[in-house]
Amino acid sequence: MCSTAFDTFTYPTLNTFIHDSICAIATRAGGALSVIRVSGANAVAYTDRIFQSASGKRLAESKANTLHYGTLHTLADASGAREAIDDVVVSLWRAPHSYTGDDVVEISCHGSQYIAQNIIQALIACGCRQAEPGEYTMRAYLNGKMDLSQAEAVADLIAANNKASHDLAVSQLKGHFSSELQRLRQQLLKLTSLLELELDFSDHEDLEFADRSEINDLSTEIFEKLRTLCESFKTGQALKQGIPVAIVGKTNVGKSTLLNQLLNEDKAIVSDIDGTTRDIIDGMASINGVTFRFVDTAGIRTTDDAIEKIGIERAYEQIAKAAIVVWMIDGKPTQADRDDMARRTEGKPLIVVHNKADLSAETFVDNEVAISAKRNENIQLLKEKIMEAANIPEIDENTIMVTNMRHFEALHKAMTDLQRVIDGLASGLPSDLLAEDLRLCLEDLADITGGQITSQETLNNIFQHFCIGK
Repeated sequence: MCSTAFDTFTYPTLNTFIHDSICAIATRAGGALSVIRVSGANAVAYTDRIFQSASGKRLAESKANTLHYGTLHTLADASGAREAIDDVVVSLWRAPHSYTGDDVVEISCHGSQYIAQNIIQALIACGCRQAEPGEYTMRAYLNGKMDLSQAEAVADLIAANNKASHDLAVSQLKGHFSSELQRLRQQLLKLTSLLELELDFSDHEDLEFADRSEINDLSTEIFEKLRTLCESFKTGQALKQGIPVAIVGKTNVGKSTLLNQLLNEDKAIVSDIDGTTRDIIDGMASINGVTFRFVDTAGIRTTDDAIEKIGIERAYEQIAKAAIVVWMIDGKPTQADRDDMARRTEGKPLIVVHNKADLSAETFVDNEVAISAKRNENIQLLKEKIMEAANIPEIDENTIMVTNMRHFEALHKAMTDLQRVIDGLASGLPSDLLAEDLRLCLEDLADITGGQITSQETLNNIFQHFCIGK
């Protein structure tokens, strides 16, 4: 059940958190089936109080990784009476071999919201409490079932809306990113240990356990790897949120028609009247498993209309924000127009689109494509040009790419600390100062995976944005 209504929620202390038994609806409302997840030391005992197996066997007496069919009832009242809620299938996992690392029970019932809520109420009456957003995944992290970056990948996997973002989330969930960080940390730890060993024998001035040239080479190698990871963040973010593509051009050139063709829906109003589009209209579409966010802008022209002028200024802003610019023309632009567009799109791909190609006999160069937006001609060719301009590396479930702002910030801090080490080596900085900067770099990398004591504030910030039941 995807809800993050408790944005101000502060998780209990870790000891309380670990020992609570929690329950929540883990599936989206409206399906044929609902799944209620129960986790905690008393998960099995609480479920046994309201579940009657068709075999007569209690869950507490059952083996792990088994399914049980039966009837779920309300908790018995003072007279001993209870009411049947639904026929269900119960899945049983035992600690530590479960998603959370605790005993886990999952109750599969009919998809009625009424039934699901009654089961939740019955479990709460037994002693469970309603799970807060991300509590199951947070518990998995606290129980050592996954590190912090893998826990964050769970939320990314749920939110993935295209193949590229899905594959990146799966890669992170499998631990590829964590493994790479661990490798880098092991290399840094070796250097730190050697430098600290020198400090232990500081009375012997002639002793040098750590070769300075080796430290410099390895520090430089790690620095470049961190730089590569940081540089991947821009692409990673774009893949998660949609690569922004601005469609610009003069009025009545066919921008809105093109947007509708790319989105395969009539989202923008199409009219022969100049200045019809006065504000930003956007939509998402997938090309080869990558999501692009197409933005239709106001027609660029000289006008005295105050509202239209605002729209034109916003069009220029979208050019600045876009990763790719599609410039639509229906004639031969002046050299001044070409120079102006080249200036505004400097440093980013510019695709020149000649619309109404069915009415033209012109020939075009490599960065230009002829289409007919109205007749849906060569739209697929334009999509291929856009995909080519995006320059997305081949992505699969083994690809390592940074997609999380928290990870990017930690990596950037690590680069800063490591740069001080490199500069310190060049200037002959003492071993104790070099060791301190290396320790700081190690802590920065550990922040990503939670390999050191992670603050309660950080955990709250990460998990409060999860879905309830996840």
